[in-house]
Amino acid sequence: MKRTLVISDIHGCVEEFKQLLDTVVFNADEDKLVLLGDYVDRGPASREAVEFVMHLVREKGAIALKGNHDQRFVDVLGGVDSLTEMKFFEHGGIQTFKSFSRADNLDIKQSKERIIANCSDHIAFLNNLPLYYEDETHIYVHAGLNPAYTDWKTQPERDFLWIRAPFVQQRTVVKKTVVFGHTTTKDIHGKADVWFDRDKIGIDGGCAYGMQINCLEIKGKNNYKAYSVASKGSWKS
Repeated sequence: MKRTLVISDIHGCVEEFKQLLDTVVFNADEDKLVLLGDYVDRGPASREAVEFVMHLVREKGAIALKGNHDQRFVDVLGGVDSLTEMKFFEHGGIQTFKSFSRADNLDIKQSKERIIANCSDHIAFLNNLPLYYEDETHIYVHAGLNPAYTDWKTQPERDFLWIRAPFVQQRTVVKKTVVFGHTTTKDIHGKADVWFDRDKIGIDGGCAYGMQINCLEIKGKNNYKAYSVASKGSWKS
């Protein structure tokens, strides 16, 4: 493989995602594509985004990791407490249910039944995604690594999906550079561009918030190039 291409937090923005792959001239025969999770919620086309990711994994050899929004979508379909369900719908779940159920007017109970009946492959795909990927020079994860764990692979699943400040603000305890999404780069350094630190790289450009979707191109240790495509809209609810 000549390049590793890393993209995160698509959040239903499938048009921008496809445009970004065109921009970087993705070639599955030569490039390793690593996706860091959060394919659903907020954006207008969560189902299409998941279906495209499924295609990339099954037909193009892509590596797709699980994000916290992906896990929460699966959990809500399986039945959760009212607080978890409320948070899901407050953070983009309405758009996800509309997209997956093919319904313009959302009836939560009917939509859930329709999704469970018609999208079992999508649900199983999301539920079985790995939490991390590692190569010779980098560790790839959705949210980050908890520095309290010297053996990072033993950290709780929740840290892989949800951790923010303890990871972003502290040095890691690993020798490889960690590439992550989850926390928008604007929240880290005030702009949507890829954030480079000594031991970690943040790539979530906040596409679903009206900013951009980023791709980090890696050609070996410390050989990086960043690409981006502007968001076509903002879906903050």
